[in-house]
Amino acid sequence: MSEAPSLRTRIKELEVMVADVVSETYDTATLVFFTGNDRLDYKAGHFLTIDPHQFEALERFTAFLEDLKGKKEPPRAYSMVSAPHERHLAVTVKEERYASGQTKYPPLLSPLLVKHMVRGMRLAVTGFTGPYTLPEDIEARTDHLVHLCAGSGSVPNVSILKHALEFHPKLRHTFIYSNKTWEDVIFLRSLEELAARHEDRLRVVHALTRETEPARHAGEVRRGRVSAALLKELIPDPTGCVVYACGPAISAWDRQAARAAGTAPAPRFLESVLAALKEMGVPNDRIKRESYG
Repeated sequence: MSEAPSLRTRIKELEVMVADVVSETYDTATLVFFTGNDRLDYKAGHFLTIDPHQFEALERFTAFLEDLKGKKEPPRAYSMVSAPHERHLAVTVKEERYASGQTKYPPLLSPLLVKHMVRGMRLAVTGFTGPYTLPEDIEARTDHLVHLCAGSGSVPNVSILKHALEFHPKLRHTFIYSNKTWEDVIFLRSLEELAARHEDRLRVVHALTRETEPARHAGEVRRGRVSAALLKELIPDPTGCVVYACGPAISAWDRQAARAAGTAPAPRFLESVLAALKEMGVPNDRIKRESYG
C-alpha cells in the first residue's frame, strides 16, 4: 500500500521500537515492533500508518515532493502480518520502485523501511483500521475461505489465515498466491509450515508468471498467471465460498496515463481475477477485496 485512505475509525498513535527486521525477499522485509503492550486492539487484516515526516533522513525528499505536488505528503498505510493473538506487532513492507513512464513519483518511505531500519530504532505508528477483515459469523457463511493474492497482497491475508486457523476450526483454506518467480514469494517458509501443521485445512498453490521450471520447486506450483481455468479447478463451490482478494490494481496514475494516450488502462491482477470470479459465478457479496497500485 502507499497513501493511506481516509480513516473513519477512531485511531491512536503509538511509539514502537523495532525489535527485529526479517528479510523476506531481496526487496521485502518484515518489521517486528515492541510496543510495551501485550494486548493490542486490532483485527486480522487491519493496517497501520506511518508518517514520513518523523524521519530526519527523509526531510529533503519529503520537502521536494511536497513542493512538486503542492500538498503535504500523507502517511503511508501498511498491512499488518501479525495476528491479534500473537505477542508481537509486525508489518511487512515491499520496497516500491520508480520506473520512468510507469510511476509518477519516486517512492518516499518504503526504501527506508525495507533497507535502513535496524533493531532499537523508535518510530511512531498510527493504528489500527481497515475494512479487510473477517466477520465474526464467517463460519455461518462458509466453510471454504479462498485467499487470492499477488505480491505483497499476501500480507493481510497471512494475518487473516493465522487468525482463522487458530479461532475458526470449521474453515478450510485455499491460498492462491501469484508472483513473478520463486525468489519473489514472500512468507515462503511460513506458508510451508502452516500447510504442514494444518494439512487437512490449508492448501497453498503458487502461480509463477516468469518461472521457467516450476516443477523443480516443492509444493503445488503452477506456471503462468492466475487464470479462470485455475480458479475453476481450485474453487469447486463458487457460490458457497468466500474470497479475500488482494493485490495490485489499476492506479490513478495508470488511468491518467491511459487518458493521455487515448487508451483504456490495462487490467492488473485484481481486475483480472475479479473478472474471472464473476465469470465463474462467485457472488459479488462473497468477495472481499483490497488493492494497491
